[in-house]
Amino acid sequence: MSGDEAVIGCTGRLLIGTRGSAGPGEVLVRVRGGTEAFMAWSEEPLPVGATVLVIESRGARQVDVIEWADPDEV
Repeated sequence: MSGDEAVIGCTGRLLIGTRGSAGPGEVLVRVRGGTEAFMAWSEEPLPVGATVLVIESRGARQVDVIEWADPDEV
C-alpha cells in the first residue's frame, strides 16, 4: 500500500485553494500530534482557508479532501 492511512479522517485548512480537476492545492493537516503539509485534491474547487476532511490518501504526500464544517465549532 502506498497511501498514508494515518491521515484519512483528519481535518485541515487549505493553504492553497484546490482547483477541482484543474489541479491540486495544499492543505495543512492535523495528524500524529502535529501538522503536516500535503498536496490536496478535490472534485470541486475549494478556497484558501477552507476547512477540509481527508477522505483518501494517494501516497507521496497527496490526499483527497472534501469541504468540512467542524460540528464542535458550529
